[in-house]
Amino acid sequence: MPTGCDARGFFEDRFDCFALTADDGQRGFVTAYYEPEIEASRERTDRFRVPFYRRPDDLVAVGEENRPDCWDPDIRFARANADGSLSAYPDRKAINSGFLDGRGLEIGWVENEADAFFAHIQGAARLVFADGAHLRITYDGKSGHPFTGIGRLLVERGEIAPADISMAAIRHWLAENPDDARPLMEENRSHIFFREAPVADRADGPVAAAKVPLTAERSLAVDRLLHTFGTPVFVSADTVNGAYWSKLMIAQDTGSAITGPARGDLFMGSGDAAGNRAGAVRSPCDFFVLVPKSVLIDTGKALAS
Repeated sequence: MPTGCDARGFFEDRFDCFALTADDGQRGFVTAYYEPEIEASRERTDRFRVPFYRRPDDLVAVGEENRPDCWDPDIRFARANADGSLSAYPDRKAINSGFLDGRGLEIGWVENEADAFFAHIQGAARLVFADGAHLRITYDGKSGHPFTGIGRLLVERGEIAPADISMAAIRHWLAENPDDARPLMEENRSHIFFREAPVADRADGPVAAAKVPLTAERSLAVDRLLHTFGTPVFVSADTVNGAYWSKLMIAQDTGSAITGPARGDLFMGSGDAAGNRAGAVRSPCDFFVLVPKSVLIDTGKALAS
């Protein structure tokens, strides 16, 4: 039997290991994310004009029990109408144009639209107010429109070379092209809503989808429709920040772009340094899920094979 400090022995003794493969049989893919820290205001001012919104009361989750027959199964949120029907929720452009104005949904205001946009992609942020107070916010639903990566659009249009694409490169392009920045960001129609998520220890990561604080380099975002939070997943990536990545992580979060059995997002921590590390991660990867030996797995039907 493994001793109390023998973590490897614990998992080897009590778990079986199964490889996760993509639907097309190809290797998996991993990216990374972080918690931005952004200067903010509790009120709108001439400087702080970009809001983070709470989830509206007319935004509802869409599942098998209420999805209209003609709707794509990937649509997971919609607008509930007064007559009980569902319709597509207004997208990022409509919300930027004032759709939610006057409803009192603003959590806080930031100065830079690109900062807010990247916080939407990360699914969390730490707002830092002038009086030194911090407010953690985290994902609480989205408009229901598919995620569109603006980095891919910039590469396709010849604005950034494929070898140079990173979060820093995208931010630089947005800053250098202010007239085109908002229209480009609005091509990602998915708009994210947030809730306040206090964390007792500032050294901890944000409270995410699993309702526990994330741990830098140990928390993994997965497809929530396919995986169970709390599952140990061994991640073996070809290159993360120029080095081979081989770590046991825990599935504790999800994300709009994280879909499929062999797709993951590494949580790298909070602040600018973590952001610089996270923004450069795009790597082929192998995932191995650890399943308790007491659980019976039908390898002919399971995602783990």
